[in-house]
Amino acid sequence: MNCIFCQIIRKEQPADVVYEDEQMIVFKDIKPKTPVHLLIVPKKHIESINHLEEKDKELFSQMIFLAKKIAQEQSISQAGYKLLFNVGRGGGQLIDHLHLHLMGGGEIRE
Repeated sequence: MNCIFCQIIRKEQPADVVYEDEQMIVFKDIKPKTPVHLLIVPKKHIESINHLEEKDKELFSQMIFLAKKIAQEQSISQAGYKLLFNVGRGGGQLIDHLHLHLMGGGEIRE
């Protein structure tokens, strides 16, 4: 599979990983919009929110709770942060692998 996120998961491409477990990997965005801009990515390849199935509910929930944990570890939870899913090309999704943007630590840059 040519998915760049799957390649990162398989350690075929480099990434600045800040967290990893059996279900998820979290790494720094290569074009950060905020001082802390991380991508929370399930290891299971799911193209987007539109491709979630009933059986993926727990995985999706884990993404949100992991975002909360990572925000605390990155010391941005008190000041506030943004969670963002882009869905489809029209919604700004550039990589066809479900991922959650965790952004904080300052103003969003364009």
